[in-house]
Amino acid sequence: MADRSLRGMRLGTQSLQSEVGVEFSPRKKSTYRAADGTTFEVVFAADAEVPQQWESPKTGQEGILLDSDGELTVLDEVETKVPRSHWDMLLERRTRAELEELLQERLDFLRARRGQDKIGA
Repeated sequence: MADRSLRGMRLGTQSLQSEVGVEFSPRKKSTYRAADGTTFEVVFAADAEVPQQWESPKTGQEGILLDSDGELTVLDEVETKVPRSHWDMLLERRTRAELEELLQERLDFLRARRGQDKIGA
C-alpha cells in the first residue's frame, strides 16, 4: 500500500502564480516621527493624500509627518464643530422665561392630578 501512494505538491504552501508581467502601482514612502523621537515609514499609493498624523504600528503612538528635509510638518488646524447638548437645542427654540412658564404649568397640572387621585382613593 505504501508503495502505491499518490505523489503531488503541497497544496496551500506554494502558489502556482508568478510575478512575471505584473506591474505594481507607483508608491511613495512617508516618514513619521512619534513623540518619543522614534521614526517609522508608511507606504502609500503615489496619488494618495498622505495624512499628517499616523499611528505607529509598533508603539501605537501618534506620529507626525516629516517633510523631505526631516522637519515636522505644520499641522492644519481643522475647525471642529462643538457638539450641542439637548439644553442648547432647547434654548434655540424657546427663551428661558418660556421654559420656566411651561415648567410651572406642568408642575401645576401634575400637582392637581395627584390631589384628585388622593380624593378618589
